[in-house]
Amino acid sequence: MKSLLASVYSHARLPARQHIHFEVIANGLSCTKNFSSMYTGNCQFSTMGKSGSSSQDAIQKEKEKPLRMTLEQSNRDSTITYDKIDTWQDYFLKAKERLRKQFSDILGSKVPEDSYSVDPTLNKAISLWSGNITLLEIDAIVNAANKSLRGGGGVDGAIHSAAGPSLKAECATLGGCEEGNSKITAGYRLPAKHVIHTVGPQGEKPEKLESCYRTCLQVLTAKKLRSVAFPCISTGIYGYPQEAAAHVALKTVRNFLEKNPGLIDRVIFCLFLKEDVKIYENLMQVYFPIEDLKTNL
Repeated sequence: MKSLLASVYSHARLPARQHIHFEVIANGLSCTKNFSSMYTGNCQFSTMGKSGSSSQDAIQKEKEKPLRMTLEQSNRDSTITYDKIDTWQDYFLKAKERLRKQFSDILGSKVPEDSYSVDPTLNKAISLWSGNITLLEIDAIVNAANKSLRGGGGVDGAIHSAAGPSLKAECATLGGCEEGNSKITAGYRLPAKHVIHTVGPQGEKPEKLESCYRTCLQVLTAKKLRSVAFPCISTGIYGYPQEAAAHVALKTVRNFLEKNPGLIDRVIFCLFLKEDVKIYENLMQVYFPIEDLKTNL
């Protein structure tokens, strides 16, 4: 995606102690420079080498903290829970005339051959949202990652920046990820409990892109998680055409929800570019129709 989010890293260093590399852990959190200044003199320092059990223990301790928390316990004023985001059904009804016209201007009177039936249950489980994916307080957000899982630009960099260095530390233990596959980590400083990292294809490879969306949903449901947000995968510097990618995303999600009823409460398509919003608004009327297309075109 083109400049999905600015990625700003703030690598504040703690004062050197005994000339050794260490990370500060207090109450299960990694101390940053600001945190350290608040607790100087009364937080406990533990030295951690670049490898070994103490490093793994620290990752595990911080990883488990958000898992113990319920979403209701998190009290971040700037975060957004999915109940604050319109379902696709509500989204459509609020802008019905505009969306109908926008769609008919493109299709004319021709009904798409691959249009789906109206399903109110599915329409209440899907959302379109234009906003910062790192602010979503849900079970999992999807990261459009590279094969190394070490962070990068765009949404990948933004997620790593918001999650903090412990995300990169856990990713380093995963051994990378192949194109079309997905792996899960904790969310750390993100309001989301987890991050599902998926590696999209470079160029237009429908089977690989379909695998990204499908494996993300498989990982989500295997962990008994019920809400997830997707960015537009592979449409930035990886060069996948936006409309073609949207077809793959919506078809894959629709098919998965039909085959696995009741497992997912909400799937959010997080859209940044106006062009993506328009594409998804139109294609949602094919894959998640609110009304019968044959009677309204």
